[in-house]
Amino acid sequence: MLCISVKAQSYLSSNVKTSFFSSTPIEDIKAASNKTTAVLIAKTGEFAFLVSMKSFEFEKKLMQEHFNENYIESDKYPTASFKGNIQPNIDWSKDGEYNVVAKGILSVHGVSKPRTIATKISLKNGIATIASAFDVACVDHDIKIPTLVFTKIAKVISVKVNGTLTQKP
Repeated sequence: MLCISVKAQSYLSSNVKTSFFSSTPIEDIKAASNKTTAVLIAKTGEFAFLVSMKSFEFEKKLMQEHFNENYIESDKYPTASFKGNIQPNIDWSKDGEYNVVAKGILSVHGVSKPRTIATKISLKNGIATIASAFDVACVDHDIKIPTLVFTKIAKVISVKVNGTLTQKP
């Protein structure tokens, strides 16, 4: 559940894109979801996102099935989330591009870990565009890769979060 009070000036979106990529010599695996919910509170720099694991779409239906049933266990762990703060907080009244870090807790597969994620924020006419890329080690979130397929799935997954958040009064 995404819990941040949005009484202050905030930026919201329910269609941020989250994608991931796993590359091995045997096989590349990629998936994306355009259904990530994100909220950012301008005054405090609080930031959070939430994505349903079942919303990720794969090139091959079988990959999607294995992802949800065998690795992520989406029925048991239905979402991934991040909750933290943008540092340093920026002047939300000025258009421009800002390189910041999102410092907080990343929760995947029922395991929460502190993370500091480089993020680019572009502000223009009350719209905030966010872009970040970071790696997630499967072992850090207790995602088990069976030995039969360990050559097909990378131990570290590349993740990207990109989207446009609109200003709400």
